[in-house]
Amino acid sequence: MMDAASPHDRRAIARAGRAAVEITPASAPDARKPGALPTAVAEHRAPAILRVAHAAEITDAATLGGNFLLLADDALLDPARAAGLGLLREISVDRAAPGDALLEEHPDWFVHGKRGPVFRHLSDTDATVDWWEAELARLLDAGYAGFYCRDAHLTAPAVWARLRGAARRPDIMFIAECFGATPAEILDLSGLGFDFVVSSSCWWDFSQSWLNEDAARISPIGPAIAWAAPPGTTGWTRTAAIRALRFAATYAPGWLVEARFLSSPGDDLRAEVARLNALRHARRELRAEVPAKLRSSPGARLAVLERRGFIITANASLEHEVTQPGAAILPVLGAARLQTLGETAAEITPDGAVTLAPGGVCFFTRAEPEPVVLPPAENPDCRAPRIAIEAITPQVDNGRYPVRHTVGELVTIEADLIADGHGKLAGEVLVRPADEGKTQAYPLMLIANDRWRALVPLERMGRYVYTVSAWQDAFASFAHEVREKHAAGVPTRLELQEGLALVAEAAPGHDSLSAMLARLQDLPEDELRTMLLSDMMVARMRQAAPRKFLVTSHEIIVDAERRSASFASWYEIFPRSQSGDPARHGTFKDVIGQLPRIAAMNFDVLYFPPIHPIGEINRKGRNNALQAGPSDPGSPYAIGSKEGGHDALHPELGTVHDFRALVAAAKDHGLEVALDFAIQCAPDHPWVTEHPEWFDWRPDGSLRYAENPPKKYEDIVNVDFYTEGAQPSLWIALRDVVQFWVDQGIRLFRVDNPHTKPFPFWEWMIADIRARHPDTVFLAEAFTRPKVMYRLAKIGFSQSYTYFTWRNTKTEIQDYLTELTTTAPKDFFRPHFFVNTPDINPVFLQTSGRGGFLIRAALATTLSGLWGMYNGFELCEAQPVPGKEEYLNSEKYEIKAWDCDRKGNIVAEISQLNRIRRANAALHSHLNVEFLPCDNPQVVYFRKFASDGNTLLIAISLDPLNVQDATIELPLWRLGLPDNGMLAAEDLMRAQKFVWSGKFQPVRLNPFEQPFCIWRVTSADQG
Repeated sequence: MMDAASPHDRRAIARAGRAAVEITPASAPDARKPGALPTAVAEHRAPAILRVAHAAEITDAATLGGNFLLLADDALLDPARAAGLGLLREISVDRAAPGDALLEEHPDWFVHGKRGPVFRHLSDTDATVDWWEAELARLLDAGYAGFYCRDAHLTAPAVWARLRGAARRPDIMFIAECFGATPAEILDLSGLGFDFVVSSSCWWDFSQSWLNEDAARISPIGPAIAWAAPPGTTGWTRTAAIRALRFAATYAPGWLVEARFLSSPGDDLRAEVARLNALRHARRELRAEVPAKLRSSPGARLAVLERRGFIITANASLEHEVTQPGAAILPVLGAARLQTLGETAAEITPDGAVTLAPGGVCFFTRAEPEPVVLPPAENPDCRAPRIAIEAITPQVDNGRYPVRHTVGELVTIEADLIADGHGKLAGEVLVRPADEGKTQAYPLMLIANDRWRALVPLERMGRYVYTVSAWQDAFASFAHEVREKHAAGVPTRLELQEGLALVAEAAPGHDSLSAMLARLQDLPEDELRTMLLSDMMVARMRQAAPRKFLVTSHEIIVDAERRSASFASWYEIFPRSQSGDPARHGTFKDVIGQLPRIAAMNFDVLYFPPIHPIGEINRKGRNNALQAGPSDPGSPYAIGSKEGGHDALHPELGTVHDFRALVAAAKDHGLEVALDFAIQCAPDHPWVTEHPEWFDWRPDGSLRYAENPPKKYEDIVNVDFYTEGAQPSLWIALRDVVQFWVDQGIRLFRVDNPHTKPFPFWEWMIADIRARHPDTVFLAEAFTRPKVMYRLAKIGFSQSYTYFTWRNTKTEIQDYLTELTTTAPKDFFRPHFFVNTPDINPVFLQTSGRGGFLIRAALATTLSGLWGMYNGFELCEAQPVPGKEEYLNSEKYEIKAWDCDRKGNIVAEISQLNRIRRANAALHSHLNVEFLPCDNPQVVYFRKFASDGNTLLIAISLDPLNVQDATIELPLWRLGLPDNGMLAAEDLMRAQKFVWSGKFQPVRLNPFEQPFCIWRVTSADQG
């Protein structure tokens, strides 16, 4: 037991709702006649033993609260009697002590060895045993109440049986010490009447698992007694000594401590022993016959033991504090709470976590809480659903958000339909466009193991709502029963009449069924059976018969977006840099002149950063300099000036008429224009003065500029969506900005940093725009935490930037694609693999040369249906700001003139990759990927496949500087071919055809030529 809890400890305990138990010191023992067994021992058999070697150690023994003194010889018998405690005598039946008079009286009884003089013969008929009987009688007459039998396993069981019987009184205590005994020797000692057996727990390190094994090993002998420390040891630190005392006193029914151990650390530990004995006297569970059982795992930093509802926790370290979560302790308790007993060094949190100081030991007891009692159930709800519909897929958050698909796709809808009994079930998926009330039914077909499936086409763009229904198909159950019985030769005349009754029940309202019923009633039995069991009749009855126990699921939303929401290749340019002269600001007309070049690379989308007026206040200079020169154009993300805001065009780019002409010209070249929607303002944006209530002003009257540490954007301030004046006027104004550009023909929006704006705004705004224009697509530029990215996708964003930019190793790539294609995001998150952006010059590209650009292009174009690049990538532009993932001389802060024919460019490869993407449905999604075996960790190898049978095998080296050789495994089994089968292949980059024979094939990938291969494969028979 420990001292009273400190105020800090008491507060911690009170916070946890656990009451501390105060223990009072043990009262002085009653006077007892010599040899009498103490009352506590007689009643509870829980010896607390102090081993003494000097008279001075006996003086205050009674104040320790124990009940026995252990003597090694009779020299201390008289002062020990005066202490009023029970007396125990150490004996070694198999030997004599050096100098013992018996050695002189009977030298022929002994042999001398390593263990000293031991008896030559010791059996139940020997004179030596007679001597021991007399010796035990003498000791009992002298006042001893029992014996501590050292090395008990070295004495024959028959001898112990005789000596234990000769002790005459049943209350005489025999304690067996058998350190090092074999299992056979332990078995020999069982059933001999030993009252206790000494545990090896004093050698336990508070970590290893053998403690439970030792307790189980010695339990056949009797209840355990624990030494606080191995006999004879001294020199312990106070922390270690207190831990040893507290553990021994609570671990087993009895415990022993040597008097000299109590002063070995240099401090008096007697008060600690007194507290522990008082605790043992007060708590009955500590006197139970079973020792504590280790519940924590081997090696745990906090040992947790349980003993009849009493919990012991001990810090295995003497140097370090340890905290164990409640999850590691509470399972031991079951339905209970922790209560500390007396002084404790433990800190307890409301969730049950325990913190112990170095070497700390804390005791807890169960405080069984009342179970949760519910009111008794009333009459049964006989109308409760009998059929369960479970595990519906696809759905997002139980139908709260839409599943993302593309118009024209077939959606695979599955569900578990579960019911009692052997009756047959039927089910269907009911689908309706969100703007219609009428539903279309698609039957569910049983796959296996109560799993059902339906295929639903999405014919219109926009939202659909579907539910799953199930019912008991009585006629199908009837048909199954009749088939089984007829096949077994069982008469079915009566069953056929039951079938006619089911048809009669369904006939009203179905003229054709009524007419058929009239004919059926006149048929002979065999013909009737044939007609009733026909597939036509079963199918007709499934539709016409009453749907018994019908149950319908909750509604689930599916969003059918246009094809470019899931498959497109994006190309980003700054319109102001398209004049070909860095001294002249480009125009929309200049961009029109670039359209043939961009279209020739087979891109689908032409994406512009913001094209609005750029602020003058705090305008950035070249390379993000704080001071701009007179000719510096500034960052286009510092939106707004005296020329206008988000619904205005930068005057030097052209007019709205020019912009519309560009959009039309792009369409003629097969390109769709996408705009950047960045909700941020330059300090001189018109809104700052027109709507100051939309901003959060600082105490000094200034506006906080934008930051993305360590980056700072002094030329940008942000609106505040939740100021009183911004609700809802700011929200509506931003919606109107998007609507303005939609009216100019824009349907693709790349949204800058959407994760820094409120989720409710995006959910409302996107839904509002798409309600009128379902073909609008929003791309989230959200380089942020995964769950935030996924939340944005749920609330309306069709696409998202991803971590692909920083996934470079084989493991990183495969793990990321596995997450995106096999976990929950597969139903709502579309990854857009941009290989670079004006803000991000990836480290990989900075040092990889041309080969690295080809590698990243191949990965992006083949792994995802959506990919994009910022111009300069095709020219292998990679000059960085030293130590940063940024471009030196960034186009964000200056007008550039690009040499589109730069030597070493990869324009031809980009063009071919985009051409391959368009021609192969297998590359239209990220979902249909299977990573395949390849023996080279520098080569990622995978299969892409489509429902039309289009199958591609793709191998990409991840090493931009070295040739990589690999052996790939062809997935012959996917095409139903044997391991030695033949596979027709076409190298889509080189336009070469050949045939592979056999399962394993060598591949060489050269970064200086082409570090990847794309093969379209078919069975050689098909080829």
